[in-house]
Amino acid sequence: MTTGPGASTEAGTALFDLTGHVAAVIGGAGVLGSSVCHGFGDAGASIAVLDRSRERADELVAALAAKGIRAAAMVLDASDKESVERARVEAEGRLGPVDILVNAVGINSSTPFFELDLEEWHRVLDTNLTSVLLACQIFGRAMVERGQGGTIINFSSTSSEIPLSRVLTYSVSKAGVNILTRYLARELAPHRIRVNAIVPGFFPAEQNRKLLDESRIEAILRHTPAGRLGEASELVGTMIWLASERASGFVTGALIRVDGGFSATTI
Repeated sequence: MTTGPGASTEAGTALFDLTGHVAAVIGGAGVLGSSVCHGFGDAGASIAVLDRSRERADELVAALAAKGIRAAAMVLDASDKESVERARVEAEGRLGPVDILVNAVGINSSTPFFELDLEEWHRVLDTNLTSVLLACQIFGRAMVERGQGGTIINFSSTSSEIPLSRVLTYSVSKAGVNILTRYLARELAPHRIRVNAIVPGFFPAEQNRKLLDESRIEAILRHTPAGRLGEASELVGTMIWLASERASGFVTGALIRVDGGFSATTI
């Protein structure tokens, strides 16, 4: 047993040690996904970067490898079942069994309600919600068959619970992610697989850059007690906590808000 002044520090570090785990991050080459990949890698995990962009995924893997992190890139269409299955097989063939899955892919749309057509509706829902269903089916089934447990973390959004203007389809898709997360938490608990969702507030990312004009940002900041937008790195601690069985082994079916107080504010 370790005793002395450093004992509590060592114990705390062990709580968040992901050494020996393999994390598949879908949408891993995006702004938020790449921060998660770096955070998990720094905590000891091997990283499968799954993204539609080969160039960005390869660049991220190179950056991870430069820090001594074991990583590999796979290209996929997250809303296509066969593509996701191929990516899983490749990821596990190169890195080993995936026991941490992160669904971080997402797109947005600001089309007004009466101008919204079904093509755009389905595109957003397929990317943000169907992709989560498929990944949870494909990676989750593999976790169940191995019988060693696992962790699934989905990306939701503040707009999944509060009817924000200009993002109807996105909000509907993320509300679906919330329900899917809670359903799967119950469904997979007997297999020692925990399923949670992180609920970010406003973080600059690809899917919302067009929406975050100056007037929109001013309105958001007036409603955010922290008084600023989030930084991608500020999601990492919560993600590592959720990924670690030691740190959050009794947490499943939870929607964890990282929003600077946005959801706690009314008037």
